[in-house]
Amino acid sequence: MSHTLRQVSRPVSGYAASRFYRWRTGTRGSQRLVLTPLSVLIVLITIVSMVNYNSAPVVAFLVPILLGSITLRYRPLVFLAVLAGLGLTIAVLDEGMTPTRFSTLILMGVCVGIILLTSRRIRTGLPGPLNEAMLLDLRNRLYAEGRVPPLSNGWQSQSAMRSAGGAKFAGDFLVARLSDDGSILEMVLVDVCGKGVAAGTQSLHFAGALGGLIGALSPGELFCAANRFLLRQRWDDGFATAVHVIVDLKSGNFSIINAGHPPVLRWCSATREWLVDSARGTALGITADADFHTTSGTLGRGDALMFYTDGVVESRNLDVMAGIRKLQSTAKATMAKGVDEAAERILASVEERDDDCAVLILSRDLADSRV
Repeated sequence: MSHTLRQVSRPVSGYAASRFYRWRTGTRGSQRLVLTPLSVLIVLITIVSMVNYNSAPVVAFLVPILLGSITLRYRPLVFLAVLAGLGLTIAVLDEGMTPTRFSTLILMGVCVGIILLTSRRIRTGLPGPLNEAMLLDLRNRLYAEGRVPPLSNGWQSQSAMRSAGGAKFAGDFLVARLSDDGSILEMVLVDVCGKGVAAGTQSLHFAGALGGLIGALSPGELFCAANRFLLRQRWDDGFATAVHVIVDLKSGNFSIINAGHPPVLRWCSATREWLVDSARGTALGITADADFHTTSGTLGRGDALMFYTDGVVESRNLDVMAGIRKLQSTAKATMAKGVDEAAERILASVEERDDDCAVLILSRDLADSRV
């Protein structure tokens, strides 16, 4: 019996999956695929209501409209609403109009009007769930470029991010690239001006641009190109701070360029202290004559670099320098417990603020695990 059920369920599930995939394309054909059964449902509700009004009262016609609001574009949804209105009129006139039914009709008309207005205001022209899925897919594709690839033995990276208000889109993002031979790691941590959703679209746009440039240009050229890109956008508050690091994973040599970003902290395993890097520079998108300074050094065994955004060290009651000193103290205590999950623990110690927060740590093991 179970074998027979599996044989029947496989083609059914396959058919349903193919129809769902076709609906996700958002084409006219896919819209007809949804509009047809919903139209048939309205006709069936009309017939049932005429036979026995209590089995399908006025509010029953709201069900296909609600289903259509999450599966149809605006124009097919208007057609469905008109069809439901005709069916509703036929059913009510057949049963007889009463004050209660009249008030219900008015309320349903208001609800349908709100649904249609909401659908029309979706500028992508796609149903709500497809609109959201498209934005999330775009975000995931761009943010995938910010995942640091697996590093060679003796190195590890970790990051932790928290957007303002828990929104899915934030102004902080990371772009990373590992050379083909796995010896050179390049990363850019960016903080776009604004908070949460307000900076989300700008960060997505900027992340796509940086993702196409990293590795193709030298660090200095990359920041100059990024600066020109932001100046061309003419966004309101259209500037960003960024820090760029390139590390030779064989020798431990690194260089840092800072564009108005909070200074990088370097963990010195010999002194057990977080040292403040001296790289400074002009934020991106402010002036065409931006000035960027570079620092360099070598990460020894047990050393680490920590990058973070201003949401970690700045608040209404705490200036940046005081916040950096507090972060140094917190991060020192965290490193005493081990480097594993240090970024998560450091971010967890930062109180909730109305700003995006990000922490990135690149560390070198005390011993070479290849030995």
